[in-house]
Amino acid sequence: MKKIISAKIAGNILIIFLLLLFIFHILILLRIVPYEIVWGGQIRNSSSLIIFEVIALFLTLVFILIISMKIGYIKAGKFRKIINIGVWFIFVYFLLNIIGNLASGVSMEKLIFAPITIIITLLAFILAVEE
Repeated sequence: MKKIISAKIAGNILIIFLLLLFIFHILILLRIVPYEIVWGGQIRNSSSLIIFEVIALFLTLVFILIISMKIGYIKAGKFRKIINIGVWFIFVYFLLNIIGNLASGVSMEKLIFAPITIIITLLAFILAVEE
């Protein structure tokens, strides 16, 4: 089967998307971007905002680390099998995120974030199936 793009390119694009996502979440924390457009409009106060966004930032950094190890920027060593499981986790996470985006009451999540999440999910799948 012919590959559309290599796992290395998919990983690099994923890292770029995740870095942009990290910056986006920082902008939400700083309230430069309104928090009403994320999390399905569920954030109601400052403490929820901080909790949700810190979790999002942490997960994003972990995902960048896992992808960096998978494509060889960081040596995985004996953790190779765990890294492969981690990439499958990233794929499933974003697959579920698509459902959340489409079910959201926030139109921006449906119209903008869902298509971006679909692309991220496809890239994660390409990376996950790579040996």
